[in-house]
Amino acid sequence: MKRYIYMTGGLLSMAFIFALAIPGQAQTSLSVSDTLKGWDFSWVGGVNGSQAAYSNWSQGGVNTISATGSNVIIGRYRKDKFSYAFSTNLKYGKAKLAGQGTRKTDDKIALRNKFGYRFDDTRFSAYGNLNFETQFDKGYDYSGDQDVLISRFLAPLYIRQEAGVAYNPLDYFSIEVGGGFKETIVRDTSLSSRYGLDAGSKFRFEPGFTYAMNFEKEVVQNVILSSSFETFTNPQYSLKFTDVTFTNELVGKINSYLNATIQFVMIYDRDFSTEVQTKQVLSAGISYSFM
Repeated sequence: MKRYIYMTGGLLSMAFIFALAIPGQAQTSLSVSDTLKGWDFSWVGGVNGSQAAYSNWSQGGVNTISATGSNVIIGRYRKDKFSYAFSTNLKYGKAKLAGQGTRKTDDKIALRNKFGYRFDDTRFSAYGNLNFETQFDKGYDYSGDQDVLISRFLAPLYIRQEAGVAYNPLDYFSIEVGGGFKETIVRDTSLSSRYGLDAGSKFRFEPGFTYAMNFEKEVVQNVILSSSFETFTNPQYSLKFTDVTFTNELVGKINSYLNATIQFVMIYDRDFSTEVQTKQVLSAGISYSFM
C-alpha cells in the first residue's frame, strides 16, 4: 500500500515540477480566479469513438465499434473573499464486440461542490466540499465463466463532506488538508458486502482525515494535463485501509471541435479489493463548447 502512495505522490510531483517551466492557465478545475466577480459558466459536451472492421484479414481481428458521450458543466462564483464552484461530470460509453455482445466501457455521474473563503494571505483559504459519485448502468466482471454483476445505479453511491485549509501557491496547483465524512450507499443489498457494508445493509458512515493535491495546466500548446491525488483515512482502522484515488487526464485539442484524450486512473479501496484498480483510456472525438 505504501509503495503505491509514494509512487503516486512522486508522479504528481514530477508533473508539477515539469509544468513550472511552461506557461499556461487552468481550464476545467474548480479553482475560482481572484479577479472573478459574480458568476462564470462553462459547458462542454462531446462524443469519442472508435471502429474496426476486418474481412479476410490475414492477421486476424475482431470487429468492434465503441462510443462514449460526455457532458461537463462548471459554474464559478466569487464575491469578495467568498467563492463557490460546482461541476457536473457525466460520462457513458459502450462497445460492441463481434461474438461477445455489447459491454460498458465508461460510466460516471460526479457532482462536486466547493465553497471557499480566502484569507488575507491569498495563498491560503478555508474550504468545504460536498461531492456525490455513482454510475448510470449495471457493471459486470467478465473475467470468469459467467458475467458477475458488481455495480449499478446508486450501488454504490459515495457522498463526501469535507472541510479544511487549502494552500494555493500557484493558479494551477493546490494542496488541501482537512477532515470529513464519507457515506457509502448501496441500494442493491446483494452488493453490500462487495463495498464494505454488512450483508443486507444499505448504508455505511465513516469519519476521517482527507488530503488532496490538484494540478491542472496547459503543459504545451493546446495540451492540458489534469491530475488529482486524494486520500481518505478512517482513524478507526489501520493505515492500510486508506482510500487512495489518483486521476490523470491529458487532453489534446486538435482544432475547435476535435480532440484526443489519454486517461489513467488508479484507485486503492480495500473495501472493494485488496488489489489496486486501474483504468486506461485512449480516445479521440468531437467536443463542443456550449458556453
